[in-house]
Amino acid sequence: MTERPSQRIPNRQLAALIAEAGFSNAGLARRVDQLGLEHGLDLRYDKTSVTRWLRGQQPRGTTPALIAEVFTRRLGRRLSAQDLGLDACAPVYAGLEFAATPEEAVDIVSGLWRKDSGSQVELRKIAFTPAGLVVPSRDWLIGRADERVGRGESGPGGLRVPPQNPGGLPRQRTVDRGTERGPGQRVSGGDIAALRSVGELFRTLDHAYGGGHARQALVRYLEHEAEPMLRGTYGETTGRRLFGAVADLTRLAGWTSYDIAAHGLAQRYFVQALRLAQAAGDRAYGSYVLVTMSRQAIYLGHGREAVQLTRVAQQGVGLSAPPVVQALLHAVEARGHGALGEGRACAASLVRAERALEAARSGDEVPHWARSFDEAQLADEFGHCHRDLQQYRQAVQHAERSLQLRPPGLARSRLFCRVVLASARLGLGELDQACVLGAEAAHQASEMRSVRATEYVREFERRLEPYRDAAAVRNYRDRVAAYG
Repeated sequence: MTERPSQRIPNRQLAALIAEAGFSNAGLARRVDQLGLEHGLDLRYDKTSVTRWLRGQQPRGTTPALIAEVFTRRLGRRLSAQDLGLDACAPVYAGLEFAATPEEAVDIVSGLWRKDSGSQVELRKIAFTPAGLVVPSRDWLIGRADERVGRGESGPGGLRVPPQNPGGLPRQRTVDRGTERGPGQRVSGGDIAALRSVGELFRTLDHAYGGGHARQALVRYLEHEAEPMLRGTYGETTGRRLFGAVADLTRLAGWTSYDIAAHGLAQRYFVQALRLAQAAGDRAYGSYVLVTMSRQAIYLGHGREAVQLTRVAQQGVGLSAPPVVQALLHAVEARGHGALGEGRACAASLVRAERALEAARSGDEVPHWARSFDEAQLADEFGHCHRDLQQYRQAVQHAERSLQLRPPGLARSRLFCRVVLASARLGLGELDQACVLGAEAAHQASEMRSVRATEYVREFERRLEPYRDAAAVRNYRDRVAAYG
């Protein structure tokens, strides 16, 4: 790659860190190239490139952030491009930091909201990186709870903006963006109830119409309403409830981003939701964020990482979580094993999930986010797992049961399950029924703004390829073409 001319001032900061890390010039170049490959970049740096950097030349594009990440992994502490004496850029790792303090977490997540709601689109173009799952999940698991999150005029952080700039994201002081809430205003229980109600509204829209319908409105709401609250005035109890509500909305912003295939952005929202959940002191919700991250990893073909995330979640909550939560964690682990073709491990996780759900009692206190995990959802997880393991009769049984139990409002989930059923029917040689089911799913997908829904249908169509000349398949394609 070409590099920009510079004033040729030797980069002593980089030289000192190379010595501390024990890298040779060739070794550093090799590690940068390897990290670049994780992001689909063919960089081809060598020892001569590192020599140029030491002499003062500046690498272009995302390379400074990649170099900083190489040193971060080696030395075990977060380093920015500036720490290496390199120019800041649009960092590929911005938003994947697990903040050291609640104040820093607010800075990072509000930077994501501003960039996402503005005209800049570079975050949406950044790819998902499996390597970016390791540090946040580890830090959540072993990190200590935040001692204080409350904010007053003389409380922790006050209304100051810390001088550091985590992840290279732009920072500005909170200003009144046309809302009635100004900086420093006291946050009330009503404010938090409003955040929760907004979350339910956007969740309903997402389930019925896909993540693309209202995602941008959700991000703007977070920027214009949630950020001023986080920078306002509140005590410890209210503060933890506030962080919990914003964590839920941030996870939902990630979920809707995931649904429209903005996978790198979704990953960053999930990481920040995990950190906000820690500030809320809600370990169970943190486990929910981790299994959400696991679902994305499964979808993108990273089954091993998906299983590891669910196990971190299980370890993080232990046996104290309600049975419904335990069932959810085991079910998503099963999905990871199924995607990897690990039949025995998948079956064991499904059994644990089933037993945990059976242990749930009607009077149990269940978090609001776990109430949707019921017999219908568990049957759906069974159906996906058996489909992935090519156990088609069992897949049909569980997918049909899930469709019988699922309410119409969960339209996208029903679509996914219908595609699983269609694929299982196809696996059993029932081509006509499979095509009818597939066409119904394609019709639903045409009425949603959901890349995942479209991809489910396309994956079914790839399974139809060996039968492309059959009358049932030709009829299927004619029907789908009519849907546009």
